[in-house]
Amino acid sequence: MAILRYLENPLDDLLRRAAARGGDGPAVTAGEATLTYPGMDREADRIAHCVRRTVRRPGAAVAAAPTPDTVFPCVYYGVLRSGHPLALVDPQMGPAALHEVLTTAGAEIAFVPAALAEVLLKLEDRLPHLHTVVVTDAADGVAPGSAVPLAAALAGVPQTPYEPAAADVDAVACTQFTPHGAGGLRPVRFTHRNLIANAAQTAIAHQLVPGAVVVSHLPLHHPAHLNAAVHAGSRQVLCTDPDPWAGLALAARTGAAHYYGLSSRLERLARDERFTAGHPDLAGLRLRAVLAGGTALEAATARRLRDVLGVPVLQGYGLRELCTLSHHQLPGARPGLGAVGVPLPGTECRVVAPAGRTPVPVWATGAVEVRGPQVAPGSLGAAAPDGEDGWLRTGDAGYLDEDGGLHVVDHLGDVFACDEALVAPSLVERVIGEDPRVAECIVADWPDPVHGALVWAGIVLRDGAPSAGSAGLLDVLDSIAERANSRLGPGEQIRRLEALDSVPRGPGGTPARRRVRTRLHAQAAVEAAA
Repeated sequence: MAILRYLENPLDDLLRRAAARGGDGPAVTAGEATLTYPGMDREADRIAHCVRRTVRRPGAAVAAAPTPDTVFPCVYYGVLRSGHPLALVDPQMGPAALHEVLTTAGAEIAFVPAALAEVLLKLEDRLPHLHTVVVTDAADGVAPGSAVPLAAALAGVPQTPYEPAAADVDAVACTQFTPHGAGGLRPVRFTHRNLIANAAQTAIAHQLVPGAVVVSHLPLHHPAHLNAAVHAGSRQVLCTDPDPWAGLALAARTGAAHYYGLSSRLERLARDERFTAGHPDLAGLRLRAVLAGGTALEAATARRLRDVLGVPVLQGYGLRELCTLSHHQLPGARPGLGAVGVPLPGTECRVVAPAGRTPVPVWATGAVEVRGPQVAPGSLGAAAPDGEDGWLRTGDAGYLDEDGGLHVVDHLGDVFACDEALVAPSLVERVIGEDPRVAECIVADWPDPVHGALVWAGIVLRDGAPSAGSAGLLDVLDSIAERANSRLGPGEQIRRLEALDSVPRGPGGTPARRRVRTRLHAQAAVEAAA
């Protein structure tokens, strides 16, 4: 069994140590741009200097978008090195979610791509703390409106190493936001200890080694993957082409040992004719593992990929509150429905009776709970650590096998995943409900074999609007969806719409979402079989 060892240091020390021991080795490649570990360390110093001369309040938060490029790692470690907490924003967030995130974080500075900067500038009169928007992809030196290109923001900063003050490893380093069924977006605050421990856990679990090439074919630059690669001294190669074949071909060209991809893209890859035809693009493939992220990968697809590639196709399990990962599958594990593997080093897992805290026997289904150094302290909501014992109730139902492997049976809540995005029905409902034509609404997931799920919305129109079956109803529904979608992110887009006479409710008056989901899933199954 691997033994977990990690430093009691601030997270940005990972980069300092990697730069000191790695010579001039490459750290991150995106397209034609490559950044070495020493180069990343120097740029992080410049970002830290920039942040400290720009902020106006001690301890003010700084927002950043985890874009898949060579800039984000410098911003990520630079902000942390400055001693200011970082708030992560999804580059594809809609205006409603973006306003909620920056208001909650109270961010003064935002490092974002131009497209997101334009959205922020339209919200600036509603974001009193935000005073500086730095555009990270202004290659031509031009930024929208009052935003500042990154090169201009860094002009004149000292070219010397930044010397941070002594940091508390249990202080908040980074805040991420996760959707949940009861109240839109919830902040999850990670300490330096959480993040540096999870970097070591992930590097051990994925068997990352110095100099190894890791291809990341994901729409975001996940901090968990970044931290694990820096901890190990591996080289990340980022693929931004959404074509599943492009990521695998890049892995072949770079001699990658690991490939990270979305489950939805891997599903498409398994059906690609080139995949089984011995295409010359894959002649140099030397993978040791394919790691699937996002929604659960079908067991049959995992077996097909494994058989063709000749390498393990593995999935993990976790929540945002767990730095996204608590379990991993071991090489040689048989792909099975709901099987998510064993706990990461230093992590414990138990299954308890849903109505209490008593552990249930092996193979018995109950509520899944996890404990480990990566669990975010003080998380809000139902998934928070219970009391002071550190056990986090994940909101999933599952069982343990005799080898300690976890099998997830179902999700106990209402949140669902569309590709990489987690969708909070209540947030989508709130945006729809702002339309004056809507009396009430309910949102749930419609199963989809490619995306995992699509957003379905049932809408009750106000008096005077077209009734069900009348002329003009579809035009009104389409108009409502178009208005709402303009404020929602890609994963939150309303794809199926239905007019209702009333929203089904339970005895307490709460929306009967589970009853709706049962009907939708049955209807989807009938349509799929037709």
